[in-house]
Amino acid sequence: MPIQPFHRSKTIIAVAVVLTLTCTLYGCLSFPSASANAVEHEKKIVIPGKGIAVYAAGDIAECGKLPPHDSGAAKTAEVITANLAQDQAAVVLTLGDNSYPLGVPAEFTDCYHPTWGQFKTRTHPSSGNHEYYTPSANGYFNYFGAAAGPAPAFYYSFDLGKWHLLSLNSNLKGDARLAELAWIKSDLAQHNTRCTLAYWHHPLFSSGGHGNNADMREFWLALEAAHADIVLNGHDHDYERFAPQDDNGQSDEAHGIREFVVGTGGAKLTRLFLRKANSEFADSSTHGILKLVLKDAGYEWEFLPVAGGTLTDRGAALCH
Repeated sequence: MPIQPFHRSKTIIAVAVVLTLTCTLYGCLSFPSASANAVEHEKKIVIPGKGIAVYAAGDIAECGKLPPHDSGAAKTAEVITANLAQDQAAVVLTLGDNSYPLGVPAEFTDCYHPTWGQFKTRTHPSSGNHEYYTPSANGYFNYFGAAAGPAPAFYYSFDLGKWHLLSLNSNLKGDARLAELAWIKSDLAQHNTRCTLAYWHHPLFSSGGHGNNADMREFWLALEAAHADIVLNGHDHDYERFAPQDDNGQSDEAHGIREFVVGTGGAKLTRLFLRKANSEFADSSTHGILKLVLKDAGYEWEFLPVAGGTLTDRGAALCH
């Protein structure tokens, strides 16, 4: 909905100032033009080489009120399928909450499989909280099998070109979480690549309804210490891009990690709330996919909306 012009009222102007300079848990933020930021990033950096294309989103298969072929997941699957047909090296990442509402086997076979299952053999999944509404996330594991990572932990890593990628599980607690954190540190130490990407479900930073997830800070710190470049998350059903920042939400172009929240895979979209510091672009009106092109020295990003959508966000950055 377009913003209506302000009336000449001191009260309204005062409210506008308060909303424009929003103080949050991680600092204050003025609201620049999101599209201007995207163009600015695009103009600044050109990275040579073809790279490897990655298509990512979370919060995907929700077919309770619609047949699979009419669902949001079907629309985002169309975007991915068209691109995969032109690029045999491209892969797909899921950012959790692959099926709704309970992650039972029937949801995967009857809703996820007719849509995103078309490229199952090229998919590297991660789990969300809805998978765990089924004990031990058995629906998720039964569907993806070995691609989900070793049971019952469901985290793993792999390489794409010069990049190292980690698919993590943000649902584990207690000793299982400590074991995962130790594994993350060990894995990063063994793969001292220039460019690193990690993905899991619950974002440390988010302007969506669920907001920040402070218990993800330990993951972030381990990745930051290893000079990681990108974190991808879902959970909030919107699209948001942050500037590189540290675990406290402080801007850090030299050493910080850029986070993308991509909860636009097909499930019902949900509203954004007060924007967090360093949020450069945010939208909750459009289903779509984040495309990343991972190159030897950096990466390019582009949000691809479903058919009929006009939302765009693109740019590029070098690895640390």
